[in-house]
Amino acid sequence: MTSTSTTQSEPWTILRLLQWTTEHLKKCGSSSPRLDAEVLLAHARGCNRIELYTAFAEEPEEPVKAKFRELIKRRAAGEPVAYLVGMKEFYSISFQVSKDCLIPRSETEHVVIECLDRAKKIRSEQPEKWLNIVDVCTGSGCIAVSVAKHLPQCKVTAIDVSPEAIAVANSNMKLNQLEDRVSVVASDLLSAMEDNSADFVLSNPPYISQDEFDKLEKTVRDYEPKLALVSGPTGMEIIERLAVQATSKLVDEGWFICELSPMIADAVLTRFSADPHWKNTSLVKDLAGLKRLVVAQRKPRTN
Repeated sequence: MTSTSTTQSEPWTILRLLQWTTEHLKKCGSSSPRLDAEVLLAHARGCNRIELYTAFAEEPEEPVKAKFRELIKRRAAGEPVAYLVGMKEFYSISFQVSKDCLIPRSETEHVVIECLDRAKKIRSEQPEKWLNIVDVCTGSGCIAVSVAKHLPQCKVTAIDVSPEAIAVANSNMKLNQLEDRVSVVASDLLSAMEDNSADFVLSNPPYISQDEFDKLEKTVRDYEPKLALVSGPTGMEIIERLAVQATSKLVDEGWFICELSPMIADAVLTRFSADPHWKNTSLVKDLAGLKRLVVAQRKPRTN
C-alpha cells in the first residue's frame, strides 16, 4: 500500500487505508470496492463495520494492517469477500459460509418470501397446523434456517448430498438454536423423504448449464462449488428430477418453490404447466425484474 501522491511519513490511518484500497479493488474489477474494503478492514480489526466510521483517524497496529493486506491480496485475485470473512448475511441473519457451499444471495430470499406468504395463508385457515417443509440442496442452510426462524409452527428438513455442505448447514442450525425444529439430512435430492409428507418443497438447486458456467465471472467460477452450480447440458436436469420426485413427496395442495436461471424460466414453466400433477404454476420475478422462481401446487390425488 504505497502512493506517489503522499509522503512516506503520512500514517496509514483507517480512512487512508479505505481510500487506497477502494481504488485498488476498483481497478481489479470489484463491483463494490468500498464495501469490500470496509468489510475486510472491519474483519481484520475485529470490529463491526459501522465502528470504522468513528475511527477514521486511528492507525491500526501492524498485525491488523498485515492481515488486511493479505485479505486485500486475495480479494484482488477474485476470492469472494464472504469466503474471506467466513460469513454472509441472508434475510437479516448472519450465516457461516465456506468454499464448500454457495454464498447466499439476495435473489434466493424470494424462495423464503414465497414460502412464508403461502404458509401464512394456510395457518390463517388452520391455526393449529404444523407445517412440514423440505429445503433441498440446502448448502449453508440459509433457506431452512430463515424459514424456521420466521415460522415457529413448522419443522424443516434440510437436505444436501455434500457432506461438507451438511457440516456448514448444521453449524448454522445450531448457531440459531433450531435443533428442535430443523434436521439436516444427507440425501440425493428427495430420495430420503417419505411419500405424501411435505407441505412445501423448497430449493435453490444447481440450475446452470456447462456453457453458462464457462461464462460466469471469475469470482464465482473459480471459487464457488461447481457441484452446487451446474445442473448439466441444459441447466434443467436437477429441476426436472425434483419436479418428478416432488409429485410423490408433497401432500395434496402442497407447494413446490424453486429458484432457477432466467435463461431457462420459460422452458421450466412450460414443463410444469404441461404436467397433470400440478396446478397454479407461475414464475416469480426478482427485484431486478428477472424471472427467478417457479412456483407450482400439487393437485389433489384421485383414487
